[in-house]
Amino acid sequence: MRWPGTKRKVEALVQAHYAALYRFAFRLSGTASEAEDLTQEAFCQAQAKFGQLRDVHKARGWLFTILRNVYLHKLRDRKTANAVALDEVGDIPDRLPDPLPDIEPQRLQIALSEIPEAFRTPLILFYFEDFSYRDIAEQLEVPLGTVMSRLARAKAFLKARLLVPVAADAARGEA
Repeated sequence: MRWPGTKRKVEALVQAHYAALYRFAFRLSGTASEAEDLTQEAFCQAQAKFGQLRDVHKARGWLFTILRNVYLHKLRDRKTANAVALDEVGDIPDRLPDPLPDIEPQRLQIALSEIPEAFRTPLILFYFEDFSYRDIAEQLEVPLGTVMSRLARAKAFLKARLLVPVAADAARGEA
């Protein structure tokens, strides 16, 4: 069913949320071209499903859910989901180097790509898109404690991948 003024409303959604959706898509996929495809597909689906948006104030979360579902569908189609056992991530010392070393964006993206999607999505939504724990739990349809647990495990993984090598490099440089 075609809703009156839908084209204008969808254009307003694109104007308001394109940059945030693209960032989310880039963090999920790791490439600009795939992020563009995911973002475009999400807006196409949003236009087709516009009648399902009941509260315009919740459009951002609705669009992020659509984009995530598009991404997951593509992953399933390719059957190439990354598998890294986060159970094997060792304990990371609570003390971090002071000041924290700069992390190259490319290294960060590579590390993000190595995290399984179930842990990557909450991490990206929380740290890069400023979603609250509650918003993430609603979007992923999981309990709040699950969101907190996944965030903790994903942070431990990133610390192990990004800070331990930097510390090792620094130690070698001092020797």
